[in-house]
Amino acid sequence: MEKEKLKRINFLAKKAKAEQLSAEELAEQKALRAEYIAEFRASFTGILENTVIQYPDGSKQSLPEFRESKKKEKKN
Repeated sequence: MEKEKLKRINFLAKKAKAEQLSAEELAEQKALRAEYIAEFRASFTGILENTVIQYPDGSKQSLPEFRESKKKEKKN
């Protein structure tokens, strides 16, 4: 997310604590927060997709493979 948008989110949050925001500002704040959350989730998903679990025996399994194996165990 662009630095200017982050600054704007923080400005609106501080202003909301000090005084009431206008309807336009509330809508802008809601849209900026939704954009920020979407970008955060995409970034976090990327991190999880590249996470590897290492077992005590030294074997490794990617997190997506681990999750799939757990789903199969629950079905059986």
